[in-house]
Amino acid sequence: MKDLLGNKKAVAHICLVVNDIEKTSQDYADFFGIEKPSWFWAGGQNKEGTIYRGESTDAKAKLAFFNIDNLTVELIEPDNGPSVWREFLDKYGEGFHHIGFNINGMEKTLSLMGENNMPTLQRGGKEDSGWYSYVDTRDTLKIMIELLEGY
Repeated sequence: MKDLLGNKKAVAHICLVVNDIEKTSQDYADFFGIEKPSWFWAGGQNKEGTIYRGESTDAKAKLAFFNIDNLTVELIEPDNGPSVWREFLDKYGEGFHHIGFNINGMEKTLSLMGENNMPTLQRGGKEDSGWYSYVDTRDTLKIMIELLEGY
């Protein structure tokens, strides 16, 4: 039996990609009867050294997080730059994008996943704030996986 994520793995969040983070955030806040979280910008080559499909990209996205009991829901509204978020939104429209996992050993995990036909599509981060990678597991797991280390 394979264990591609290693011995430390915990679900960090589930994520939806949206066209309008303000509206969708308000809809979720109303649904759960909680305060709407503020959003912030993330991504970009200059800020996080973002690499998308092997090329540097300055793509950014607005992010908002809802912490609901034992579940964290992330909303992402991408800009128009090349990214896994923009690619998904253009191809599939709004919806469920990925499950994020906190892990240890990013490079080893990415290598193992690559050997199992699960390619890395986008990655970035910084030493002082943590690293992320999006891995295409759609053929086997029917979903994108985000790996997080140091967050």
